Amino acid sequence: MERFDCVVVGVGAAGSAALAELARRGVRALGLERLAPGHDRGSSHGATRATRTAYFEHPDYVPLLRASNAAWRELDAATDETLLVECGILEAGPEDGELVPGVLRSAEEHGLDVERLDAAGLARRAPALRLPDGIVGLFEREAGFLDPEACVRTLARQATSMGAQLWSDCELKGWREESGALVVETSRGSLQTTALILTQGAWAAQALASLGLQLEVARKPQLWFAADPAGPAGLAAGFVPFCMETGDGRVFYGFPALDRRGLKAAEHTGGAAVPDPSRLDRDLHDGDLAPTAAFLAAHFPGVAGPCGEHAVCMYTRTTDGHFVVDRHPAHPRVAFAAGLSGHGFKFAPVLGRALADLALEGGSGLPIGFLSAARLGAGA
Repeated sequence: MERFDCVVVGVGAAGSAALAELARRGVRALGLERLAPGHDRGSSHGATRATRTAYFEHPDYVPLLRASNAAWRELDAATDETLLVECGILEAGPEDGELVPGVLRSAEEHGLDVERLDAAGLARRAPALRLPDGIVGLFEREAGFLDPEACVRTLARQATSMGAQLWSDCELKGWREESGALVVETSRGSLQTTALILTQGAWAAQALASLGLQLEVARKPQLWFAADPAGPAGLAAGFVPFCMETGDGRVFYGFPALDRRGLKAAEHTGGAAVPDPSRLDRDLHDGDLAPTAAFLAAHFPGVAGPCGEHAVCMYTRTTDGHFVVDRHPAHPRVAFAAGLSGHGFKFAPVLGRALADLALEGGSGLPIGFLSAARLGAGA
């Protein structure tokens, strides 16, 4: 039976980063991926993922973001692909909502550069945007977007170039402790490992169900609306990624037109439950399109045309919207990241580092205590 120092199950965002980190440390590592890195069947696809630093979700994320931002820059510099575009992000919402107060709180606590936009500033920063009364606009400079498929492929390629093995089209059948080792059963046979990292995305809801994490998987359409990259919706014209909370508490986000597909936009809130991630409904329905199309028509009038393309991904949410990054309570050599809740991709490099720490050393010097499973009452 083949033996490894550490096996990573799920080579998406966090898994590819963990595999690269293990290889960097000289660990005999193996990654198991049910399809192939960079696929469009999970949660790490759709051409763009936002990066933000003045994090409205909680200020405790900011040190992790700074570490991840630095790692993305290093990875981008080492590849021929453009993985990271740092162009800033426009954020908006009610003064008494969640987004704007959250951004300002993180900015104040960590000394981040966030510009509050008056009418003149809004016209300069986002000439295409129309904000209704009562909505505040902010511009965050340390922000931009990543190419998720290229990021995952690059991290996986980096891992294998440093000696890690990668088994694509390989499914996990189960794992157990036996005679002082972890035995991993796969569709390609059995293997032994000293440590195990589980980064299974939407499939974590089933795989970790016994821990009581109450993970819920949501179906999330991503939509592209006709727009000329050389026109007002293009990056060159100053159209930057945006995230906006509306007066009724819904949150929408979008990205400039980068190619023939046009402007990408979607709703961050909501989403139908997904009982089985392997049987995700990938068709586009009227209910998927109408809210985002109405949002664009109201706030970016005349910029976007009809929806021409779509993709469907999944959010795996915890009950409080924060990640879980921890060790298995009954198996201390098993580490996992789960419930990234639709905002975890940008953290991939630091999650990979934390997972390697947990699996190999039993703890991490990174400030991840607030992401522990204990807060959710998890137990074996």
